[in-house]
Amino acid sequence: MKNLFSNIRGDAFGGITAGIVALPLALAFGVSSGLGPSAGLYGAIFISFFAAMFGGTNTQISGPTAPMTAVSMVIIAGIVAANDGDINKALPAILTVFLLAGLMQIGLGAIGLGKYIRYIPYPVVSGFMTAIGVIILVTQILPSLGYYPKEDMEYVDQFKPQAEEVILENILKEEAGEGILVLENFKETITRAEKITQADILKESQTLAAKNASGVLGSIKVLPRALQNINWLELLLALGTIFIIYGFKRITTKIPSALVALVVMSTIAIVGGLNYRAIPEIPEGLPIPNLEIITNFNLGSITPYIFTALALSLLGAIDSLLTSIVADNMTKTKHKPNKELVGQGIGNSIAAIFGGIPGAGATIRTVVNINSGGKTRLSGMIAGVLLFSILMIPGLPNLASQIPAAVLAGILITVGIGVMDYKGLKAIPYLPKDIKLGPLKLSSEVLIMLIVLVLSSLWDLVFAVGIGLVIASLMFMKKIGDLTAQRSDVKTLKEEAWKDEINFPENLKEEVFIKHLKGPLFFGSTSDFQSLAAQIPKTASTVIMRLDRMQYMDQSGLYAMEDMLQDLQKNNVQVLFVGLLEQPRYMMERIDIIPDFVPEAHIFTTFDDCAKWIKENVKDSH
Repeated sequence: MKNLFSNIRGDAFGGITAGIVALPLALAFGVSSGLGPSAGLYGAIFISFFAAMFGGTNTQISGPTAPMTAVSMVIIAGIVAANDGDINKALPAILTVFLLAGLMQIGLGAIGLGKYIRYIPYPVVSGFMTAIGVIILVTQILPSLGYYPKEDMEYVDQFKPQAEEVILENILKEEAGEGILVLENFKETITRAEKITQADILKESQTLAAKNASGVLGSIKVLPRALQNINWLELLLALGTIFIIYGFKRITTKIPSALVALVVMSTIAIVGGLNYRAIPEIPEGLPIPNLEIITNFNLGSITPYIFTALALSLLGAIDSLLTSIVADNMTKTKHKPNKELVGQGIGNSIAAIFGGIPGAGATIRTVVNINSGGKTRLSGMIAGVLLFSILMIPGLPNLASQIPAAVLAGILITVGIGVMDYKGLKAIPYLPKDIKLGPLKLSSEVLIMLIVLVLSSLWDLVFAVGIGLVIASLMFMKKIGDLTAQRSDVKTLKEEAWKDEINFPENLKEEVFIKHLKGPLFFGSTSDFQSLAAQIPKTASTVIMRLDRMQYMDQSGLYAMEDMLQDLQKNNVQVLFVGLLEQPRYMMERIDIIPDFVPEAHIFTTFDDCAKWIKENVKDSH
């Protein structure tokens, strides 16, 4: 507690500044997610406060972030579509998935997986971050043009036949659930169908239209219609916001340019009495827990999203710990990754209960906090309290509800542009082209990045990262296998000699052969290793295996070693080990390679000891 209050002045400045920076972003991410600005604000309040209180990075400022919002957006759209387009009906299931993701994050930290996040390859992270930027940028073009597909009746009417089909399917499902045999009692189906109104068909058509226009592909599909129906006022508000954000940074970076743009453009719109679209209303007072998560809990409604919740929790972990590394580099401190995951999980779980969208450690807000003097967990807690106070000041939430939607779209466009990994994109022409696809020579790093980028943007963020990790792992194993095979050959002592082998008796060169293993023996290198027995001439009675540089052996390598020793034993060739390291020895002892194939007497610490044994026990017979 003493350390918590050791830097009150700096933490207060850092927390207040970070909270001010977080406000416009929280509102924008909330609107973008589909749950409204209050969901973004609640997420920023609870995640910032509790992740700071229980986390493992002293200067981290947490809240809704671009990657977490992009994935949440997909989850929300999917659950809403499954609930007839009714956000209120879908809300308990949505928040349950978010709560599950938070609890999973706590579990990831509790079992100690935090330290493994750093092993995710850079091309996967680069492709993913650039895809997040593309998704946010493209999906915000429509609201910045003032075009909303659900309100374009000519577009919505195209989905009426499909809407009627969906409604009929729902009636048939209801009847099947009630045990009604449709073909024997079709009159019941007709009776229920007659109760469907034009308003019901319109509502379903709007849901289908919104779903069809969602995401990158959906936005591109309806872009021509949007360009034909531009709301010039909305476009000017969005462009003005973007201009101020980039222009004000040239004047000073001490005041958050996004906040300046929000205040200036909102003031112009409100004071000028312009006919603009405002964001949804933000309720005043204390946030109320959504107890329907518990009272209306239905395992069936969230079962399809369990894997998605896990992916959301992993994304939050990656997002947070990458920011923690940035904070470490700036403050010369060392974060506790597992504790950080527990803190983020607690913050996300509490935010979900109160209706907030999930978040993670936010790099820009963390950097602002550190530069403003924040040094302890108190700074993140102060940022949360500042945002909470906005809800408690009478009239302020109502004023915030008058912010133009186009202004938040403009803010998000700059976020999308900023979140892209330009460092990785600039490196594309200069990375070595190490693989061939037909006549084309490509860089494996660039290929992985582009695969993740395209799949994330056009298909699914979660599966794209998984596929990127699998491809990166396979390519890594192929490279290591090739490298091990290149450096690890069967050669006579005359052809290859290490320093301590130079004085080996010349007369025993036909009887004794050596194998240098210069790297791990794992499933990527076993195919080359298995050819060892076939390469050794029939004159050899002894094989020396130099294992000084074989630091690791997996199960595939273990059984490849066993097969090779078995073949040599059948041919009456004895094997001597030199420099056997701890991990490979442990593996070979587990399945009795030692002592069944190689007794303790044939295992030597140094080559000199092995050479002495050979001089005494191997005869010159050729």
